[in-house]
Amino acid sequence: MTITPVQERAADAPFAGTLPLPPHFQAERVGEVWRVPYQQRAAEAESWAKQHGIPAAAKDRVRVGLLLIDVQNTFCIPGFELFVAGSSGQGAVEDNQRLCQFIYRNLAQITQIVATLDTHTAMQIFHPIFWVDAQGSHPQPATPISVEEIRSGRWQVNPAVAASLTRGDLSTLQAHALHYAQQLEEGGKYPLMVWPYHSMLGGIGHALVPAVEEAIFFHSLARCSQASLELKGANPLTENYSVLSPEVLTGPEGDPIDEKNEQLIHFLLGFDALIIAGQAKSHCLAWTVSDLLEEIQARDPKLAGKVYLLEDCTSPVVIPGVVDFSEQADAAFASFAAAGMHRVRSTDPMWTWPDFPWDPASPTPHSV
Repeated sequence: MTITPVQERAADAPFAGTLPLPPHFQAERVGEVWRVPYQQRAAEAESWAKQHGIPAAAKDRVRVGLLLIDVQNTFCIPGFELFVAGSSGQGAVEDNQRLCQFIYRNLAQITQIVATLDTHTAMQIFHPIFWVDAQGSHPQPATPISVEEIRSGRWQVNPAVAASLTRGDLSTLQAHALHYAQQLEEGGKYPLMVWPYHSMLGGIGHALVPAVEEAIFFHSLARCSQASLELKGANPLTENYSVLSPEVLTGPEGDPIDEKNEQLIHFLLGFDALIIAGQAKSHCLAWTVSDLLEEIQARDPKLAGKVYLLEDCTSPVVIPGVVDFSEQADAAFASFAAAGMHRVRSTDPMWTWPDFPWDPASPTPHSV
């Protein structure tokens, strides 16, 4: 069978072997916050499945997982706390426009969606309130804090937070802070960075982007496949860029402060193909993929071939005039590809991706 490229395809026309976009989807609203009309979408999803012959996910012979990293308002909506602008200035919005279209076009192939939620409270080691200088002032967001700055007293643990985090034991908290920064530097991690208050549990920034939440909900109903939500980042004593493991696992005395998410690692590696997208390419997505690759290499390096990175549905952290992590993001993705993972684009049909395990029960892709 010969597959030829799609020529002059209309913006809303499906690729061969994929579905059209449902009428409710509005790409221009992806960068906005609004209420998802669940009951209406539920009825439409069931009708859509019948209309297009979309089977329940339980019938999939090839199980395809879609892992979405931190597709939340705080990172993806302009004007929110840590909007991932990328190099274009509208990075996360454009990423999510493509992501929603990818989900809708491939409803019949995606078995289950797993979405992570960065989850924080006010007093955490990477928030301004945790640190003070000699004058009692907090660091500004996007301030890196080095081991030397902690040792010299340039930045000190705020004594007032000890009551909430270590029952008033300031010395223990200070020892932990120094140990934490040392572990980051010695482990080749990003240095300790002070971020603006973001992804606050219970706040609007913590919620999934409505357009993406709607696509996930629509998929769940159309395929009778319960989406899974994975919370991360609630431990006040460590950053948790990766959903699979915190940045630091132990305290200064070797005592465990957190642990790897072994259950999720096992679950993700159980898919025949795992597609990964979300924010940010340089941070939470990169470290999640890095941790997954570490687990793969410890078990069977060939498993890397089942991972597909949606490179046009993720952007790096870029704060103009302050910091640009584009280079680090590109280097990370190059290393993932070198290990056997696939860098793909959402706008290319899945059946054209290298070594993709197409379900024989799915509609057969055809020449166009």
